[in-house]
Amino acid sequence: MAPLACLLQQLGHRVRGADGPLYPPMSTLLEEAGIEPLVGYDPEHLSESPDLVIVGNAVPRQNPEAEAVERLGLPKLSMPEAVARFFLEDRQPLVVAGTHGKTTTTSIAAWTWTRSGADPGYLVGGIPKNLDRSFHIGTGSRFIIEGDEYNCAYFDRGPKFLHYRPQTLILTSVEYDHADLYPDPAALIEAYRRLVRSLPEHGLLVACGDSEQVRTVAADSPCRVIFYGLAEANDVHPLGEVDYSAAGSRFTVADTESGEVALALPLPGEHNVSNALAVWTAARHHGLEAAAVRHALAEFSGASRRLEELGTSRGITVVDDFAHHPTAVEKSLDGLRKAHPDRRLVALFEPRSLTAGRSFFSRGYRKAFAHADVVLLAPVFHRQRIEPAQRLDVDALMRDLAQDGVSVSSLDSIDEVLAEALRQAREGDVIVTMSSGSFDALPHRLLAAFEETPEP
Repeated sequence: MAPLACLLQQLGHRVRGADGPLYPPMSTLLEEAGIEPLVGYDPEHLSESPDLVIVGNAVPRQNPEAEAVERLGLPKLSMPEAVARFFLEDRQPLVVAGTHGKTTTTSIAAWTWTRSGADPGYLVGGIPKNLDRSFHIGTGSRFIIEGDEYNCAYFDRGPKFLHYRPQTLILTSVEYDHADLYPDPAALIEAYRRLVRSLPEHGLLVACGDSEQVRTVAADSPCRVIFYGLAEANDVHPLGEVDYSAAGSRFTVADTESGEVALALPLPGEHNVSNALAVWTAARHHGLEAAAVRHALAEFSGASRRLEELGTSRGITVVDDFAHHPTAVEKSLDGLRKAHPDRRLVALFEPRSLTAGRSFFSRGYRKAFAHADVVLLAPVFHRQRIEPAQRLDVDALMRDLAQDGVSVSSLDSIDEVLAEALRQAREGDVIVTMSSGSFDALPHRLLAAFEETPEP
């Protein structure tokens, strides 16, 4: 909502609004744009009647300002409806959707088109490090946007991505998530099917063929499909082995114009190689020069909180990651293991989302955390909102991981996780914090504690 407010102001609209207490980076973003949000919700905020009200999906129908909007009959849109109306109507939307990898892949695409001189518009659900902002209107024909499967607003319960009308769609993965919105996997899969079916006949679907579920959904496409991935069965894939190291990933792809092209990506992990292949495929199909795409990938430095290396102190490296779904946790840990094969890997995990705290994913977490040497578990964040029978059984997960040879502890608070991590840390460790929330600033507190502690 904050980037959208800034984009609308750039278009010349006068923007005001209300929210709860805001913190950096969003508070800073709005301040730099000259937008001063009102803190708290009050119908009096609407006394100067606006021409349009845009309602975020965190606002319930019972919100006092939402009730006033309804009572006064003010025109309203959900966030994705507003994006579509103001920014996509005369553009060529490239939408990145999927359970995993959306933010990184959208960031790579926005940077690649920008680095190639195409000046795209873009709206990313994170903070790309190569770009000044996570949003840009742009003058080019392309608008690149992260297509979220979460709902839009209290009056618009469908997934956001259905409003974006993609001409090109990158589909990274299809797995069950958002158990608070989708009652079963079939409901979520149907949402992705609807997205794929919305593509025009002249459009393009760039789909990760390593996933059988993605291939199944892609069968509904009315337009051309190009499969990418690590397996040779895909249309676009690495030629030979991928070289993984602490410096990133190196691999070669075949190109119809340039022959074999060697690509380097300064990010670890198979999942990031896959993300880069998706953007390579779309960019080359749409005419970006191979050399320009190659340079963009080699210069891409990632997105905040996506395996973000915060620093190293006393020989201990602290990494912050947004992973919370078991598959994302596994891919992140596997990437760190490949990048640092000789170092001890310590994972600090908070089951933060309503999905992460459910027993449905217990088996997946056991498989994921087997990639770590040490696991410290924070409390299930939404434990009071999840029925006991459906809640993640942390004790059972600990027993399973212990049987797998993983040193595992469950702590009663994030402060205790911090204390235990400091107690167990030793030189050479790679410590990764994993949460879909703020994790109470744990990674930064951890690094600060190492920096403040004198060398032994």
